[in-house]
Amino acid sequence: MESFFGFDLATFIKAAGYLGILGIVFAESGLFLGFFLPGDSLVFTAGFLASQGYFNIAILCSICFAGAVLGDSFGYAFGKKTGPKLFKKEDSFLFKKSHLEKARIFYEAYGGKTIVLARFMPIVRTFAPILAGVGEMNYFVFLFYNIIGGALWAVGLSLVGYLLGNVIPNVDRYIIPIVVAIIIASILPPIIHILRDKK
Repeated sequence: MESFFGFDLATFIKAAGYLGILGIVFAESGLFLGFFLPGDSLVFTAGFLASQGYFNIAILCSICFAGAVLGDSFGYAFGKKTGPKLFKKEDSFLFKKSHLEKARIFYEAYGGKTIVLARFMPIVRTFAPILAGVGEMNYFVFLFYNIIGGALWAVGLSLVGYLLGNVIPNVDRYIIPIVVAIIIASILPPIIHILRDKK
């Protein structure tokens, strides 16, 4: 399989195994510093590798789903804990208390949809659960949508990679273009939204 910008993702995933995949999905879903990790491409490529016999697809889907849901829950807990402390901070150039209040109002109105859609947006995926905690979104409502989003993203992308690996002959030749297409498709929605509504 070809390398992606000099990095062979497939070789990395094989070496990382189930625990490595779990850790990366967990970190990318809810750890503040996990936004740079390759969530979409990793889950899709792992699904493809399952079609080639490197992983069991049922175990892989379960691992990715667990990492996604637990990672988001950790991010929510982190946001919930740091939120009250942030309200005590004085306003500065980079920080405004009014923004926290806007986050709270936003998650009351659109929290569920945001948690599901954020799953498919790199970077946004990492920060959405943290902001849901800061915005004091009801945890059980958050968990409900977290599970739905986790299933659609983690299980869905794994199965897409797995099915393409079984259906398309020599699909490994097209993995890089497919991964690039997934990344572009993930980044486009927030860019379009920002261009439409700059507020």
